[in-house]
Amino acid sequence: MAIIEITFLSLSIILLLFLRSTHRRRSTSLPTNWPVVGMLPGLFPNCHRIQEYITELTAESGGTFHWKGPVFSNMDMLMTSDPANIHHIFSRNFSNYPKGPEFNKIFQILGDGIFNADFDVWELHRRTTHSFFTHTAFSSKLENVVWDKIENGLLPVLDHSMDDIFQRLSFDTICKLVLEYDPCSLSVEMPNIPCEKAFNDMIDALLYRHLLPEVVWRLQGWVGVGREKKLQEASRAFDEFIYPCVERSKDESNGLSMLASFKKEFQTDSNKFLRDTALNLMLAGRDTTGATLTWLFWLIACNPSSEEKIRREIDGEEWRRRFGVEESRRLVYLHGALCETLRLYPPVALEHKALVRTDDLPCGKRIEGNARVVISFYSVGRMESVWGKDCLEFKPERWITPSGKIKHEASYKFPAFNAGPRTCLGKEMAFVQMKMVAAAILHRYRIKVVEGHVVLPRDSIILQMKNGLRVSLSKIAN
Repeated sequence: MAIIEITFLSLSIILLLFLRSTHRRRSTSLPTNWPVVGMLPGLFPNCHRIQEYITELTAESGGTFHWKGPVFSNMDMLMTSDPANIHHIFSRNFSNYPKGPEFNKIFQILGDGIFNADFDVWELHRRTTHSFFTHTAFSSKLENVVWDKIENGLLPVLDHSMDDIFQRLSFDTICKLVLEYDPCSLSVEMPNIPCEKAFNDMIDALLYRHLLPEVVWRLQGWVGVGREKKLQEASRAFDEFIYPCVERSKDESNGLSMLASFKKEFQTDSNKFLRDTALNLMLAGRDTTGATLTWLFWLIACNPSSEEKIRREIDGEEWRRRFGVEESRRLVYLHGALCETLRLYPPVALEHKALVRTDDLPCGKRIEGNARVVISFYSVGRMESVWGKDCLEFKPERWITPSGKIKHEASYKFPAFNAGPRTCLGKEMAFVQMKMVAAAILHRYRIKVVEGHVVLPRDSIILQMKNGLRVSLSKIAN
């Protein structure tokens, strides 16, 4: 950790210890709003478990909690996991809650891509992406890309190692779909590709930009230390990888090409814009899919009965050379298992919104213009008031109707793919890809978590596993 960050944390911890020595310990998760430093001292004992801490704060406050930061730090924010508020913010009053300038500062590395865009630019991004995903040739392209990576990358590697394979699989797949280039990071040699590894450094740094005053992380960046130094290195790795692909795309525009679609819609040849667009789509496709698959295999390994139900469903399909898009759509129980995984471990655990005009939320709280709002998707899936007393249990059956169909839940109750107009355009693509990968593995292997392996969420903006997933695989005679 950087010297500046250590100093800042140390001073706050010293203050916390002093204050605690003069006040009795309270049986509550809610932090005290101290003079000058606000609620910051309550954060540091919990910064290693930030998602659980936010869940405790919102649950104890009836779903919505007003966090107060230090004076002049611009860290005040409203945290909510109330489905009614989510529906209001993401759908009913969508235009009043853009990403805003603070989001752009924190996610500056993503440039002018869809994640940072608001209003007209966002609408054009979305329309172009939607046009690509709904093209008549896209399903065939997706199936070919995913199955080629399963057959020539995933299955050979499973015979040797399972470390970080899902991130590599997702990285190679999204590179092929967006950049028309396969970096082959998923191979028996498991090569070190700086761009692929740079995503982890980026998402770690972006989380801490939410937790630290802007002056601290900007000073780190200026000095070139700590997580900001790694973020700068990640940006260079992205540039060195993506810009040559952008140049190649200008000469290889035959067939269905995502970058060519953006060049046409936006009427631009700007390499910077195409780099930003590609990076945003790569982030969406690499980390979210990889993280969900990792949590899925851990959850089904911990629930053998669910694993067997998925395997029986898969084996009920007629396996030809490929298990493709159409076959994946018939896997109802596997779909339920993926939804349950996304409910408990949504890859994007927090969403950040700004506010244009003063607004009254359904919960009764008033928020002033220019306020920051943080929505905890992670907490929504763990609220008894939303999902019942068994909300912490892994039950794929909750997603299946009595007639054996997939049960639909409103996005404000199940916001893993965001909600309202910003609902993820790659939702169906993600389900197809994850089902193809899961089916290919479970058709061939039984899974067991390595004894003593500790599973914890990682502190980053994408809900990855802190220690990865260590499992042993035993082949099934088919």
